[in-house]
Amino acid sequence: MDALRFPIGLFEHVGDISESQLQQWMADIASTPSRLREAVAGLTDEQLDTPYRPGGWTVRQVVHHVADSHMNSYTRFKLALTEESPTIRPYYEDRWAELSDGKSAPVELSLALLDALHSRWMILLHDMQPEQFAHAFVHPESGNTIRLDWNVGNYAWHGNHHIAHITRLRDRKGW
Repeated sequence: MDALRFPIGLFEHVGDISESQLQQWMADIASTPSRLREAVAGLTDEQLDTPYRPGGWTVRQVVHHVADSHMNSYTRFKLALTEESPTIRPYYEDRWAELSDGKSAPVELSLALLDALHSRWMILLHDMQPEQFAHAFVHPESGNTIRLDWNVGNYAWHGNHHIAHITRLRDRKGW
């Protein structure tokens, strides 16, 4: 596996999800905006426009991608909680990252968005009843039915994964 592409490995969880595991994942999601903000603190525009790996997105694109992806996930949670196993609409994250807002907008826009989004998401997650975490959506590309409890873990991993892209690049570059 490419250590630069997957610095913390892939998300894997098989079997039942314990309450303590779910709570840890929720804590990771809650702290993602502040940890991402810390990861990019003090970076210049030149540093923000540096790819985290050869052929990879720039740090700026990574920050905007986290906001794009987490907005989509939040919407998927709400769909799964209000509809019976809805089929979600995927999006082309690589194409989104190439749009002007992903390539050149100030990272503060996505950091502020993540602050607000994660505040709302945590209200929703903390108010969910245990049986609601069994609600699911269908991803049309894979055909997989994805339970919300598993998706909490996936998005805890997602934030950690992209934060590691940035922090490990900073370490390699001595920033």
